[in-house]
Amino acid sequence: MRRPGAGVARRPRWLTRNVATLSGVSFLQDAASELLYPILPIFLTTVLGAPAAVVGAVEGAAEGAASLTKIWAGRLADRSSKRRLIAAGYGLAAVGKLIIALATTWPVVLAARCVDRLGKGIRGAPRDALLTEGVDQASRGRIFGFHRTADTLGAVVGPALGLILYELFNRQIPPLLWVAVVPAVLSVLLVAAVREKRRAPAGVVRGSGERTTAAPHPGAAGHLPARLRLLIGGLTLFSLVNFPDALLLLRAHELGLSTEGVIGAYILYNVAYAALSYPAGALSDRVPRHLVFAAGLVFFAAGYLGLGLIDNPAWVFPVLIVYGGFAAATDGVGKAWVSSLAPAELQGKAQGLFQGLTGGGILVAGIWAGLAWGDAGRVPLLVSGAGGLLLAVVLVVAGRRLARTASTRW
Repeated sequence: MRRPGAGVARRPRWLTRNVATLSGVSFLQDAASELLYPILPIFLTTVLGAPAAVVGAVEGAAEGAASLTKIWAGRLADRSSKRRLIAAGYGLAAVGKLIIALATTWPVVLAARCVDRLGKGIRGAPRDALLTEGVDQASRGRIFGFHRTADTLGAVVGPALGLILYELFNRQIPPLLWVAVVPAVLSVLLVAAVREKRRAPAGVVRGSGERTTAAPHPGAAGHLPARLRLLIGGLTLFSLVNFPDALLLLRAHELGLSTEGVIGAYILYNVAYAALSYPAGALSDRVPRHLVFAAGLVFFAAGYLGLGLIDNPAWVFPVLIVYGGFAAATDGVGKAWVSSLAPAELQGKAQGLFQGLTGGGILVAGIWAGLAWGDAGRVPLLVSGAGGLLLAVVLVVAGRRLARTASTRW
């Protein structure tokens, strides 16, 4: 006689309710954001008449504000409800997209973009801290890899849906703006399914009369471990050569790809990113994370050096597919690495500091790369590619000490 449930595949222990729910939330929000990403600059400049210089300046300001917000939200998440911060962040992003759909002048759209990016800054660190709740150290790579896969699948579905609807709507952009509002609102509603455990403060008397006392740990005074601070500092230095992907797409366009070709190449990049994120995260639970991250930096160097050296636009597609391996092997793996070195009580602070500083570094990289871009962008691409390759070598040689945790020694 078969037992109840026999033959039914059991859900992995690391795939908690929160991991599944927050992955779904990210999928929906990213589908909305990435549907807008390729068409919004065109809408601003051709439909609403925004100067290109103003678009770039406000986008930069929005990203800078988001980076600072990540640091603040990460600290707040360790002292208050992570779920409320997550809901507020996704809610602001949805409001921003609704304002874009309603806008008739470009300053309104640019203000809405600031609202959207501030929402991203508020939600990121609390969400990543809550992903680790109830999951042991040995599975951190899997959960962040799974989440990045779901998030990036949204970046595949969004642009693809945008291309299809662009043709169905007779190449009219405004209807697409309303379509993007739908998954954004659904993502906010799905946050209601997230659950957060209530933590009893130190010194609370239990039912047995026993008074609890918090065990000492490296972050008991609110300070992150030295090894973690060193890791965040090193990854922030790398972010100074990791400029925004919009410049890579600009290079693809300058090589001769049409607008549709650039969007298609961007979709292929996200397909590679989504397909490799979970395997890379799972691998980082079995081998030292610094080696997986270093492999990602090799993909980074191949992508940047490749785009800097090629002249045939057909090569953009395989180069961006390879470049997708960089994001897959560093984004979720980096968050898992930070998470494994941070005390449980300071997960929000650690993720906020990591994401805020590296986000600020990317903003700086975008500024210097844009100023040095010239006619074809070869110099910034070659400089950054060489920098990524150098850091990969440094990580292989000296990264072992940073990869150790209190419970795992590689």
